[in-house]
Amino acid sequence: MSAIPPKESLIEYPSDFPIKVMGPTHEAFAATIIDVIVKHDPTFHEGKVETRPSSSGNYTGLTVTVRAISREQLDALYAELSGHPMVKVVL
Repeated sequence: MSAIPPKESLIEYPSDFPIKVMGPTHEAFAATIIDVIVKHDPTFHEGKVETRPSSSGNYTGLTVTVRAISREQLDALYAELSGHPMVKVVL
């Protein structure tokens, strides 16, 4: 994948960027996702997480706001989250 020139990007870096992560409800879900995110954004902390259970309680949705510094950082984060066994959807 070729790099997108900064003037053609829809995102201005650095910026706060929300990501939605959904998966089956599990007591360690949020902590596990936070561990993944901190690898890509060392400034991330629990105060940047909003948690919402599904109406049935079977799934948990997290909105995490990361400090995006580059397209490469976001691509790597999305790839790792999407490939994680606890994650069903990343938006």
